[in-house]
Amino acid sequence: MNIHEYQAKKLLKRYKINIPKGAIAYTPAEAVEVAQKISASGPWVLKAQIQSGARAKGHFLSKSTAHISGVEFVKNTQDIYSVADKMLANKLVTPQTTSQGKLVSKIYVEAYERTKRSFYISFVLNRIEACVTLLVANETDNIVDLAQKDRASILRINFNLNQKIKKCDAEHVLQFLNLDKSVLLRLKSFIKNLYQAFLSLDATMLEINPVALNQSGDFVALDAKISFDDNALFRHPDVKKMHDDYEVGEDCLKALKCGFKYHEFEGGNIGLIVNGDGLALAVRDYLTQMKEQTACYLNIKGGVDDEKIADGLKMMLTNPKVEGIIINILGGFLRCNLVADGIISAVSEIGLNIPLVARFEGTNKDEAKEILQSNHFDFLTADSLQEAALKLIEAIKEAD
Repeated sequence: MNIHEYQAKKLLKRYKINIPKGAIAYTPAEAVEVAQKISASGPWVLKAQIQSGARAKGHFLSKSTAHISGVEFVKNTQDIYSVADKMLANKLVTPQTTSQGKLVSKIYVEAYERTKRSFYISFVLNRIEACVTLLVANETDNIVDLAQKDRASILRINFNLNQKIKKCDAEHVLQFLNLDKSVLLRLKSFIKNLYQAFLSLDATMLEINPVALNQSGDFVALDAKISFDDNALFRHPDVKKMHDDYEVGEDCLKALKCGFKYHEFEGGNIGLIVNGDGLALAVRDYLTQMKEQTACYLNIKGGVDDEKIADGLKMMLTNPKVEGIIINILGGFLRCNLVADGIISAVSEIGLNIPLVARFEGTNKDEAKEILQSNHFDFLTADSLQEAALKLIEAIKEAD
Protein backbone atom coordinates (compact mmCIF):
# COMPACT_ATOMS: atom_id res chain seq x y z
CA MET A 1 0.00 0.00 0.00
CA ASN A 2 1.15 3.53 -0.82
CA ILE A 3 0.15 6.80 0.81
CA HIS A 4 0.41 10.51 -0.02
CA GLU A 5 3.37 12.73 0.86
CA TYR A 6 1.49 14.66 3.57
CA GLN A 7 0.46 11.38 5.22
CA ALA A 8 4.03 10.04 5.09
CA LYS A 9 5.35 13.21 6.72
CA LYS A 10 2.76 12.96 9.47
CA LEU A 11 4.04 9.45 10.25
CA LEU A 12 7.71 10.49 10.09
CA LYS A 13 7.10 13.28 12.58
CA ARG A 14 6.33 10.58 15.17
CA TYR A 15 9.89 9.34 14.75
CA LYS A 16 11.46 12.78 15.28
CA ILE A 17 12.18 13.39 11.60
CA ASN A 18 12.31 17.11 10.83
CA ILE A 19 9.75 18.23 8.24
CA PRO A 20 8.80 21.76 7.06
CA LYS A 21 5.59 23.26 8.42
CA GLY A 22 2.69 22.39 6.16
CA ALA A 23 -0.96 21.49 5.88
CA ILE A 24 -3.42 20.13 3.35
CA ALA A 25 -5.88 22.30 1.37
CA TYR A 26 -8.87 21.35 -0.78
CA THR A 27 -9.76 24.76 -2.25
CA PRO A 28 -7.74 27.80 -3.44
CA ALA A 29 -9.13 29.91 -0.58
CA GLU A 30 -8.15 27.24 1.93
CA ALA A 31 -4.65 27.14 0.41
CA VAL A 32 -4.25 30.89 1.08
CA GLU A 33 -5.53 30.47 4.63
CA VAL A 34 -3.16 27.57 5.32
CA ALA A 35 -0.19 29.47 3.85
CA GLN A 36 -0.77 32.48 6.11
CA LYS A 37 -0.94 30.22 9.17
CA ILE A 38 2.31 28.38 8.51
CA SER A 39 4.32 31.43 7.40
CA ALA A 40 3.39 35.10 7.68
CA SER A 41 5.52 36.30 4.77
CA GLY A 42 6.39 33.19 2.75
CA PRO A 43 7.70 31.93 0.46
CA TRP A 44 5.79 28.69 0.17
CA VAL A 45 5.76 25.49 -1.88
CA LEU A 46 2.50 24.09 -3.28
CA LYS A 47 2.50 20.36 -3.99
CA ALA A 48 -0.17 18.41 -5.85
CA GLN A 49 -1.04 15.34 -3.79
CA ILE A 50 -1.12 12.33 -6.08
CA GLN A 51 0.71 9.07 -5.49
CA SER A 52 3.49 9.54 -8.02
CA GLY A 53 7.11 10.58 -8.03
CA ALA A 54 8.59 13.26 -10.31
CA ARG A 55 5.67 15.63 -9.72
CA ALA A 56 7.94 18.63 -10.28
CA LYS A 57 8.58 17.31 -13.80
CA GLY A 58 4.89 16.78 -14.45
CA HIS A 59 2.37 18.81 -16.42
CA PHE A 60 -1.38 19.25 -16.28
CA LEU A 61 -3.62 18.13 -19.13
CA SER A 62 -5.60 21.36 -19.16
CA LYS A 63 -4.18 23.87 -21.69
CA SER A 64 -4.68 26.73 -19.23
CA THR A 65 -2.18 25.10 -16.85
CA ALA A 66 0.53 24.29 -19.41
CA HIS A 67 3.25 26.15 -17.50
CA ILE A 68 2.34 24.69 -14.08
CA SER A 69 4.02 21.56 -12.66
CA GLY A 70 2.96 19.43 -9.72
CA VAL A 71 5.34 21.32 -7.38
CA GLU A 72 5.41 25.12 -7.47
CA PHE A 73 7.45 27.74 -5.57
CA VAL A 74 5.23 30.71 -4.64
CA LYS A 75 6.22 34.10 -3.19
CA ASN A 76 2.91 35.83 -2.42
CA THR A 77 -0.61 34.90 -1.34
CA GLN A 78 -2.17 36.18 -4.57
CA ASP A 79 -0.14 33.63 -6.54
CA ILE A 80 -1.06 30.91 -4.05
CA TYR A 81 -4.73 31.28 -4.96
CA SER A 82 -3.95 31.31 -8.69
CA VAL A 83 -1.63 28.28 -8.63
CA ALA A 84 -3.93 26.27 -6.34
CA ASP A 85 -6.88 27.05 -8.61
CA LYS A 86 -4.95 25.68 -11.61
CA MET A 87 -3.84 22.52 -9.78
CA LEU A 88 -7.08 21.47 -8.14
CA ALA A 89 -9.60 19.42 -10.14
CA ASN A 90 -7.07 18.99 -12.97
CA LYS A 91 -5.17 15.88 -14.05
CA LEU A 92 -1.41 15.80 -13.50
CA VAL A 93 0.77 13.71 -15.80
CA THR A 94 4.26 12.75 -14.58
CA PRO A 95 6.96 10.41 -15.93
CA GLN A 96 5.56 7.81 -13.49
CA THR A 97 1.85 8.04 -14.38
CA THR A 98 -0.01 6.99 -17.49
CA SER A 99 -0.64 9.54 -20.24
CA GLN A 100 -4.09 10.09 -18.75
CA GLY A 101 -2.59 11.39 -15.51
CA LYS A 102 -4.15 11.51 -12.05
CA LEU A 103 -6.77 13.90 -10.74
CA VAL A 104 -5.56 16.36 -8.10
CA SER A 105 -8.17 16.73 -5.35
CA LYS A 106 -5.91 18.25 -2.68
CA ILE A 107 -2.65 20.15 -2.40
CA TYR A 108 -0.06 20.34 0.34
CA VAL A 109 0.96 23.88 1.27
CA GLU A 110 4.41 23.94 2.85
CA ALA A 111 6.80 26.57 4.19
CA TYR A 112 9.83 26.98 1.91
CA GLU A 113 13.02 25.65 3.51
CA ARG A 114 16.30 27.44 2.71
CA THR A 115 19.00 24.83 2.31
CA LYS A 116 22.77 24.42 2.02
CA ARG A 117 22.75 20.93 0.46
CA SER A 118 20.31 18.31 -0.69
CA PHE A 119 20.67 14.60 -1.37
CA TYR A 120 18.74 11.34 -1.78
CA ILE A 121 18.27 8.70 0.92
CA SER A 122 16.05 5.64 1.26
CA PHE A 123 15.64 2.34 3.04
CA VAL A 124 14.35 -0.56 0.93
CA LEU A 125 13.54 -4.19 1.55
CA ASN A 126 16.24 -6.09 -0.34
CA ARG A 127 14.64 -9.43 -1.23
CA ILE A 128 17.65 -10.66 -3.19
CA GLU A 129 20.06 -10.42 -0.26
CA ALA A 130 17.41 -10.87 2.48
CA CYS A 131 18.22 -7.64 4.28
CA VAL A 132 17.36 -3.96 4.49
CA THR A 133 19.46 -1.71 2.25
CA LEU A 134 20.25 1.95 2.83
CA LEU A 135 20.63 3.85 -0.45
CA VAL A 136 22.31 7.28 -0.60
CA ALA A 137 23.04 9.51 -3.60
CA ASN A 138 24.26 13.05 -4.13
CA GLU A 139 21.90 13.38 -7.09
CA THR A 140 18.17 13.78 -6.48
CA ASP A 141 16.94 13.47 -10.10
CA ASN A 142 16.37 10.29 -12.09
CA ILE A 143 17.51 7.91 -9.34
CA VAL A 144 16.38 4.84 -11.29
CA ASP A 145 18.36 5.90 -14.37
CA LEU A 146 21.33 6.77 -12.17
CA ALA A 147 21.29 3.31 -10.56
CA GLN A 148 21.32 1.64 -13.97
CA LYS A 149 23.94 3.82 -15.67
CA ASP A 150 26.37 4.56 -12.84
CA ARG A 151 26.19 2.04 -10.00
CA ALA A 152 29.08 3.68 -8.12
CA SER A 153 27.08 6.92 -7.82
CA ILE A 154 24.78 5.30 -5.23
CA LEU A 155 26.05 4.19 -1.82
CA ARG A 156 24.56 0.92 -0.58
CA ILE A 157 24.80 -0.32 3.01
CA ASN A 158 23.07 -3.57 4.01
CA PHE A 159 21.58 -4.19 7.47
CA ASN A 160 19.96 -7.23 8.98
CA LEU A 161 16.84 -6.70 11.08
CA ASN A 162 18.74 -7.01 14.37
CA GLN A 163 21.43 -4.54 13.37
CA LYS A 164 21.57 -0.98 14.67
CA ILE A 165 22.82 2.16 12.95
CA LYS A 166 26.39 2.69 14.16
CA LYS A 167 28.63 5.71 14.11
CA CYS A 168 30.77 4.09 11.41
CA ASP A 169 27.68 3.81 9.16
CA ALA A 170 26.98 7.52 9.55
CA GLU A 171 30.66 8.29 8.90
CA HIS A 172 30.47 6.24 5.70
CA VAL A 173 27.47 8.29 4.51
CA LEU A 174 29.14 11.54 5.62
CA GLN A 175 32.25 10.81 3.56
CA PHE A 176 30.24 9.69 0.55
CA LEU A 177 28.25 12.94 0.58
CA ASN A 178 31.35 15.00 1.41
CA LEU A 179 29.63 16.67 4.36
CA ASP A 180 31.38 18.51 7.18
CA LYS A 181 32.20 16.44 10.28
CA SER A 182 30.29 18.93 12.44
CA VAL A 183 26.96 17.43 11.28
CA LEU A 184 27.93 13.78 11.95
CA LEU A 185 25.84 13.30 15.09
CA ARG A 186 22.78 14.92 13.51
CA LEU A 187 23.22 12.79 10.41
CA LYS A 188 23.45 9.63 12.52
CA SER A 189 20.30 10.61 14.41
CA PHE A 190 18.44 11.32 11.16
CA ILE A 191 19.40 7.96 9.61
CA LYS A 192 18.69 6.09 12.85
CA ASN A 193 15.19 7.62 13.12
CA LEU A 194 14.43 6.82 9.49
CA TYR A 195 15.50 3.21 10.03
CA GLN A 196 13.34 2.95 13.14
CA ALA A 197 10.36 4.28 11.18
CA PHE A 198 11.01 1.80 8.37
CA LEU A 199 11.09 -1.20 10.73
CA SER A 200 8.28 -0.12 13.04
CA LEU A 201 5.87 0.64 10.19
CA ASP A 202 6.57 -2.64 8.33
CA ALA A 203 7.56 -0.63 5.29
CA THR A 204 8.96 -2.10 2.09
CA MET A 205 10.35 1.28 1.01
CA LEU A 206 10.92 4.59 2.75
CA GLU A 207 12.30 7.30 0.47
CA ILE A 208 13.27 10.90 1.21
CA ASN A 209 13.99 12.78 -1.97
CA PRO A 210 15.34 15.25 -1.29
CA VAL A 211 16.81 15.45 2.18
CA ALA A 212 17.95 18.99 2.89
CA LEU A 213 20.70 20.27 5.15
CA ASN A 214 19.23 23.61 6.23
CA GLN A 215 20.87 26.84 7.38
CA SER A 216 20.75 25.69 11.01
CA GLY A 217 22.63 22.48 10.26
CA ASP A 218 19.57 20.24 10.65
CA PHE A 219 18.50 17.53 8.23
CA VAL A 220 14.97 17.98 6.91
CA ALA A 221 12.73 15.67 4.86
CA LEU A 222 11.52 17.91 2.03
CA ASP A 223 9.59 15.05 0.48
CA ALA A 224 8.58 11.60 1.69
CA LYS A 225 7.32 8.39 0.16
CA ILE A 226 6.45 5.21 2.06
CA SER A 227 5.25 1.85 0.73
CA PHE A 228 3.89 -0.71 3.20
CA ASP A 229 3.76 -4.49 3.31
CA ASP A 230 0.06 -5.25 2.73
CA ASN A 231 0.36 -8.45 4.75
CA ALA A 232 1.38 -6.47 7.86
CA LEU A 233 -1.34 -3.80 7.72
CA PHE A 234 -3.37 -5.61 10.37
CA ARG A 235 -0.72 -4.38 12.81
CA HIS A 236 -1.22 -0.77 11.67
CA PRO A 237 -4.94 0.12 11.59
CA ASP A 238 -4.05 3.84 11.60
CA VAL A 239 -1.98 3.37 8.44
CA LYS A 240 -4.65 1.24 6.77
CA LYS A 241 -7.12 4.11 7.19
CA MET A 242 -4.82 6.26 5.04
CA HIS A 243 -5.58 4.18 1.96
CA ASP A 244 -6.92 6.45 -0.78
CA ASP A 245 -9.55 4.63 -2.86
CA TYR A 246 -9.45 7.36 -5.53
CA GLU A 247 -5.79 6.60 -6.26
CA VAL A 248 -6.25 3.00 -7.31
CA GLY A 249 -8.97 3.33 -9.94
CA GLU A 250 -12.34 1.61 -10.16
CA ASP A 251 -11.09 -1.79 -11.32
CA CYS A 252 -8.32 -1.90 -8.71
CA LEU A 253 -10.82 -1.00 -6.03
CA LYS A 254 -13.19 -3.78 -7.13
CA ALA A 255 -10.30 -6.24 -7.04
CA LEU A 256 -9.21 -5.09 -3.57
CA LYS A 257 -12.73 -5.62 -2.24
CA CYS A 258 -12.59 -9.21 -3.54
CA GLY A 259 -9.19 -9.68 -1.88
CA PHE A 260 -7.34 -9.60 -5.22
CA LYS A 261 -4.56 -7.49 -6.70
CA TYR A 262 -5.14 -5.81 -10.06
CA HIS A 263 -2.68 -3.87 -12.22
CA GLU A 264 -3.02 -2.20 -15.62
CA PHE A 265 -0.29 -1.41 -18.15
CA GLU A 266 -0.25 1.15 -20.92
CA GLY A 267 -0.81 -0.48 -24.28
CA GLY A 268 -1.26 -4.20 -24.67
CA ASN A 269 -4.35 -6.29 -25.40
CA ILE A 270 -3.95 -9.48 -23.33
CA GLY A 271 -5.36 -9.96 -19.84
CA LEU A 272 -3.83 -12.37 -17.33
CA ILE A 273 -5.53 -14.11 -14.41
CA VAL A 274 -3.08 -15.84 -12.07
CA ASN A 275 -2.67 -16.86 -8.44
CA GLY A 276 0.77 -15.39 -7.78
CA ASP A 277 2.88 -12.50 -9.05
CA GLY A 278 5.55 -14.94 -10.22
CA LEU A 279 3.05 -16.68 -12.52
CA ALA A 280 2.03 -13.28 -13.92
CA LEU A 281 5.64 -12.30 -14.57
CA ALA A 282 6.38 -15.63 -16.25
CA VAL A 283 3.50 -15.23 -18.70
CA ARG A 284 4.21 -11.55 -19.27
CA ASP A 285 7.89 -12.22 -20.00
CA TYR A 286 6.99 -14.96 -22.46
CA LEU A 287 4.46 -12.71 -24.20
CA THR A 288 7.13 -10.01 -24.48
CA GLN A 289 9.45 -12.53 -26.16
CA MET A 290 6.60 -13.21 -28.60
CA LYS A 291 6.35 -9.43 -29.21
CA GLU A 292 2.94 -9.28 -27.51
CA GLN A 293 1.93 -6.95 -24.68
CA THR A 294 -0.04 -7.38 -21.49
CA ALA A 295 -2.96 -5.04 -20.88
CA CYS A 296 -3.59 -6.01 -17.25
CA TYR A 297 -3.36 -8.82 -14.73
CA LEU A 298 -5.50 -10.01 -11.87
CA ASN A 299 -3.84 -11.91 -9.02
CA ILE A 300 -6.41 -14.04 -7.19
CA LYS A 301 -5.53 -15.50 -3.80
CA GLY A 302 -6.49 -18.61 -1.87
CA GLY A 303 -9.35 -18.49 0.60
CA VAL A 304 -11.87 -17.05 -1.89
CA ASP A 305 -15.00 -18.62 -3.35
CA ASP A 306 -16.09 -19.12 -6.95
CA GLU A 307 -18.37 -16.07 -6.71
CA LYS A 308 -15.44 -13.72 -6.08
CA ILE A 309 -13.43 -15.39 -8.84
CA ALA A 310 -16.40 -14.82 -11.16
CA ASP A 311 -16.49 -11.13 -10.18
CA GLY A 312 -12.80 -10.82 -11.02
CA LEU A 313 -13.22 -12.47 -14.41
CA LYS A 314 -16.26 -10.29 -15.24
CA MET A 315 -14.14 -7.23 -14.56
CA MET A 316 -11.56 -8.40 -17.10
CA LEU A 317 -14.11 -9.57 -19.69
CA THR A 318 -15.68 -6.11 -19.70
CA ASN A 319 -12.35 -4.27 -20.05
CA PRO A 320 -12.39 -2.77 -23.59
CA LYS A 321 -8.59 -3.05 -23.85
CA VAL A 322 -8.60 -6.83 -23.39
CA GLU A 323 -8.85 -8.88 -26.61
CA GLY A 324 -7.91 -12.22 -25.07
CA ILE A 325 -7.33 -13.78 -21.63
CA ILE A 326 -4.80 -16.28 -20.32
CA ILE A 327 -5.65 -17.99 -17.01
CA ASN A 328 -2.52 -19.50 -15.43
CA ILE A 329 -3.29 -21.28 -12.15
CA LEU A 330 -1.02 -23.36 -9.91
CA GLY A 331 -3.50 -25.18 -7.71
CA GLY A 332 -2.72 -25.61 -4.05
CA PHE A 333 -4.77 -23.96 -1.34
CA LEU A 334 -6.70 -22.43 -4.25
CA ARG A 335 -8.13 -25.48 -6.03
CA CYS A 336 -8.19 -25.46 -9.84
CA ASN A 337 -11.81 -26.67 -9.99
CA LEU A 338 -12.90 -23.68 -7.89
CA VAL A 339 -11.39 -21.35 -10.50
CA ALA A 340 -13.12 -23.30 -13.28
CA ASP A 341 -16.48 -22.93 -11.49
CA GLY A 342 -15.87 -19.17 -11.24
CA ILE A 343 -15.11 -19.00 -14.98
CA ILE A 344 -18.37 -20.80 -15.85
CA SER A 345 -20.36 -18.54 -13.50
CA ALA A 346 -18.95 -15.32 -15.01
CA VAL A 347 -19.30 -16.39 -18.64
CA SER A 348 -22.82 -17.74 -18.08
CA GLU A 349 -23.84 -14.28 -16.87
CA ILE A 350 -22.15 -11.96 -19.39
CA GLY A 351 -21.10 -14.24 -22.25
CA LEU A 352 -17.73 -14.84 -23.88
CA ASN A 353 -16.87 -12.73 -26.92
CA ILE A 354 -13.06 -12.94 -26.72
CA PRO A 355 -10.67 -15.93 -26.70
CA LEU A 356 -9.90 -17.44 -23.27
CA VAL A 357 -7.17 -20.01 -22.65
CA ALA A 358 -6.86 -21.76 -19.27
CA ARG A 359 -3.78 -23.58 -18.05
CA PHE A 360 -4.21 -25.50 -14.80
CA GLU A 361 -1.53 -27.26 -12.78
CA GLY A 362 -1.79 -28.76 -9.30
CA THR A 363 -4.79 -29.58 -7.11
CA ASN A 364 -7.82 -30.86 -9.10
CA LYS A 365 -6.40 -29.75 -12.45
CA ASP A 366 -8.07 -32.59 -14.38
CA GLU A 367 -11.43 -31.85 -12.79
CA ALA A 368 -11.02 -28.17 -13.75
CA LYS A 369 -10.32 -29.07 -17.38
CA GLU A 370 -13.39 -31.32 -17.48
CA ILE A 371 -15.58 -28.52 -16.11
CA LEU A 372 -14.51 -26.19 -18.92
CA GLN A 373 -14.51 -28.79 -21.71
CA SER A 374 -17.97 -30.14 -20.79
CA ASN A 375 -19.50 -26.68 -21.11
CA HIS A 376 -20.90 -25.31 -24.36
CA PHE A 377 -18.68 -22.20 -24.29
CA ASP A 378 -15.64 -22.14 -26.57
CA PHE A 379 -12.90 -22.39 -23.95
CA LEU A 380 -9.32 -23.35 -24.83
CA THR A 381 -7.05 -25.28 -22.45
CA ALA A 382 -3.29 -25.79 -22.39
CA ASP A 383 -0.74 -27.86 -20.46
CA SER A 384 1.98 -25.19 -20.31
CA LEU A 385 2.13 -21.42 -20.28
CA GLN A 386 3.97 -21.46 -23.62
CA GLU A 387 1.15 -23.49 -25.19
CA ALA A 388 -1.41 -21.18 -23.60
CA ALA A 389 0.28 -18.07 -25.00
CA LEU A 390 0.62 -19.53 -28.51
CA LYS A 391 -3.01 -20.70 -28.56
CA LEU A 392 -4.27 -17.29 -27.42
CA ILE A 393 -2.17 -15.32 -29.92
CA GLU A 394 -3.45 -17.54 -32.73
CA ALA A 395 -7.06 -17.23 -31.52
CA ILE A 396 -6.83 -13.41 -31.38
CA LYS A 397 -5.48 -13.34 -34.95
CA GLU A 398 -8.32 -15.57 -36.16
CA ALA A 399 -10.88 -13.36 -34.36
CA ASP A 400 -9.55 -10.31 -36.25
